[in-house]
Amino acid sequence: MTALCDVKRLASRRLDIESSSPLYRQLYDRLRRAILTGNLRPGSKLPSTRGMALELGIARNTVMAAYEQLLAEGYLEGEWGSGTYVSQALPEHLLNAALPDRPVTGAPGRSPQLSRRGAALAAIPHPVGSEPVTACAFRLGSPALDAFPFELWARLTAGCWRRKPSHLLAYGDPAGHRPLREAIAAYLATSRGVQCHPSQVIIVSGSQQGLELAARVLLDPGDSAWIEDPGYRGARGAFLAAGVRLIPVPVDEEGMNFSSVADKRNRARLAYITPAHQYPLGITMSVARRLALLEWANGANAWILEDDYDGEFRYAGRPLAALQGLDRQERVIYLGTFSKVFFPSLRLGYLVVPWSLIDAFVRARALCDVHPPTVPQAVLAEFLTEGHFARHLRRMRGLYAERQEVFVRAAGRDLKGLLEVPSCDGGMHLIGWLAEGIDDRAVARRVKAGGIVTMPLSSLASRPLTRGALLLGYTGIDARTIREGVRRLAEILRKSR
Repeated sequence: MTALCDVKRLASRRLDIESSSPLYRQLYDRLRRAILTGNLRPGSKLPSTRGMALELGIARNTVMAAYEQLLAEGYLEGEWGSGTYVSQALPEHLLNAALPDRPVTGAPGRSPQLSRRGAALAAIPHPVGSEPVTACAFRLGSPALDAFPFELWARLTAGCWRRKPSHLLAYGDPAGHRPLREAIAAYLATSRGVQCHPSQVIIVSGSQQGLELAARVLLDPGDSAWIEDPGYRGARGAFLAAGVRLIPVPVDEEGMNFSSVADKRNRARLAYITPAHQYPLGITMSVARRLALLEWANGANAWILEDDYDGEFRYAGRPLAALQGLDRQERVIYLGTFSKVFFPSLRLGYLVVPWSLIDAFVRARALCDVHPPTVPQAVLAEFLTEGHFARHLRRMRGLYAERQEVFVRAAGRDLKGLLEVPSCDGGMHLIGWLAEGIDDRAVARRVKAGGIVTMPLSSLASRPLTRGALLLGYTGIDARTIREGVRRLAEILRKSR
């Protein structure tokens, strides 16, 4: 009798019909909590499904679904028609435990038991920001999602499924969908000057996975790697996670100036570079510097990891040829991504590796997640082979050039004396230079509080900078949002001077 009263008391609290959680799940959670906290003791009889439904004012099928789930998980026992009871098999000493209202992150005063590698990973700043995903000024790395060819993509996707591609639903090649690899190899040869065979192309889940693979395959813990300074935090994180010793290399008007570190004390196994459009300064590495870097790699038996993250977006002339096309000794690993061209959640990128590294990279790729999703690869392959990719790139180059021009004009008008924003021949962001002596991190915090998303240049550097700056993305927002964002940015900067 007491147990039935306890159940009726629980049932007296109505379920929330406006909740996103289904009613059966709400009832399941309520009864499970009551069992685990001891409010319903082992052996307690529950009302019939019909009686519980009447008590709660819900459909009987809803109650049956909750009971069936509890029966399947062992919280209840019994048979239909003979009564349903709280399981007698529940250990008494495990009950009467208060369930937390939020996830438990560890006992108070105790550090989580992480490995040294885990602790190193936990200490690395995440390369992707935590800002809301809606388009806003001036988020970095956001493509023009408002100009994405949704209907075309939907048609290609639907066409793929209509063909009932059972072969795409099985396990795939760890290196990626062969037609996509062939399409990428053909595109790179004509547009980026990359010399490769489809077998050298390995599909990865975005450029970050490509960085992780390169670090694990090519470097041992304790090895050294040159990185651009300032440079991409995602690369820094991938190398640190692999236990690599980072050697920051300054960037000048010709790109990475490795002559300052190329001695025995700073001997490196790998150099990470963004030669077409250095991130974040936008500098193009000179031909002389490229040839010298290739000569160094060959002589030092080292590797060059070329990240061509936004090489397609050059607005003055044709896109520059990749460094990989100059490599005659197979020392360059080329990294590209579709996140900046299409949309970030696509999570498809690619590596072009020397012949000698194919087997090692493919095996390492298989250990990550077996293989990349095959159906999106098939759709993307069709997008490339039918010529849609080239047309989409042309449209985006024109659109981004227009948006950069709008940004530079608005900045020249509204940010004069506050922020110097020069134009750039390519890329997806501009740099707003602050006056000397101003802390760009403090400015970025104030700007963010005002609803503007930027990144301080100093957060990408390992050494103090002579002048602070803000990185300002413009490709993912329309002209009106750019102008409004510049006006708002100017207001915040004036108030904080």
